[in-house]
Amino acid sequence: MSHDAQITKVSGPIVESAGMSDALMYELVEVGDGRLVGEVIRVSGDKATIQVYENTSMVKPGAPVFRTGSPFSLRLGPGLIGNIYDGIQRPLPGIADKSGAFIRRGEKVPPLDPDKKWHFIPDAKAGGSAAAGQIIGSVQESAVVVNRIMIPPGVRGTFDFIADEGDYNLEETIARVKTAAGMREVKLVQTWPARIRRPFVRREMIEAPLVTGQRVIDSFFPLGRGGTAAIPGGFGTGKTMTQHALAKWSNADVIV
Repeated sequence: MSHDAQITKVSGPIVESAGMSDALMYELVEVGDGRLVGEVIRVSGDKATIQVYENTSMVKPGAPVFRTGSPFSLRLGPGLIGNIYDGIQRPLPGIADKSGAFIRRGEKVPPLDPDKKWHFIPDAKAGGSAAAGQIIGSVQESAVVVNRIMIPPGVRGTFDFIADEGDYNLEETIARVKTAAGMREVKLVQTWPARIRRPFVRREMIEAPLVTGQRVIDSFFPLGRGGTAAIPGGFGTGKTMTQHALAKWSNADVIV
């Protein structure tokens, strides 16, 4: 992790840094000696503007900026269901175990427990063809949710190895795919840039209305089943209460 850059200006959550001529837009960085998490939102010549996602009190010019060289990314895999995260995928229960009821600045806990074992049941066999999105096997993540482990986007080739049924942690290899560019290991977890949408083959057409039972929504803001909607509004205006009212009678497997 590079730390040649230095802070030149601090204005609330916005920090400017010099020595960032080769920085990338939306690159993940750590600011100051407390290693506060931030993201590059502007690059101009040698300087970069960084939005810090933690309290910048006591951060001052001259402090180092540590570059990661990669965008802010999410860890996707078994362990997401039932966990509670903040906006940068820090698990709040795990942080509470380390620092108590108040989150210490710069506190870092893995989003998914790297040591927990998950029971993997393979669906593919060595020697078969492999393509992005293909299901390798499954993990029973909760009582009602089965997590289907898939080949990551951009990977195509032939299965060289498939793990036997058994218990594996997130960092153990459960499959190897022989691709044109070489061997690619597949694990239970994938890392994906937060600002890039996941690829898909096709979108299904909406064919039926979503009857919510909420008269205001059904009368004035009708929705399609399988569609997308958003509720704008300030703090305390009822956004989450509306979601609760919908989720209470929903036939979805997962409510976020």
